[in-house]
Amino acid sequence: MSLDKTDVEKIAHLARLAIDEQAIPAYAKDLTNIFNLVEQLTTVDTADITPMAHPLDANQRLRADEVTEANQRELFQAIAPKTEAGIYLVPQVIE
Repeated sequence: MSLDKTDVEKIAHLARLAIDEQAIPAYAKDLTNIFNLVEQLTTVDTADITPMAHPLDANQRLRADEVTEANQRELFQAIAPKTEAGIYLVPQVIE
């Protein structure tokens, strides 16, 4: 695939980029090279390739999901202006 001046101008317009007139041939060449690389990648046979979730196949070390603090809701809500049934009441801001 080969891009020309009008293609680059259209892409720049869609991306809301201002491109200098003298730089358009360089952009056309670079974008053409990128599209050629993508075309090459689409021809590669990946039928027997197992997908990886991560390129390094690393695992995160996660801590156990367990409660480590006591429930202090009553203490925290004691200083709140308004509460009811364990929830904070706030003024209505949307009608």
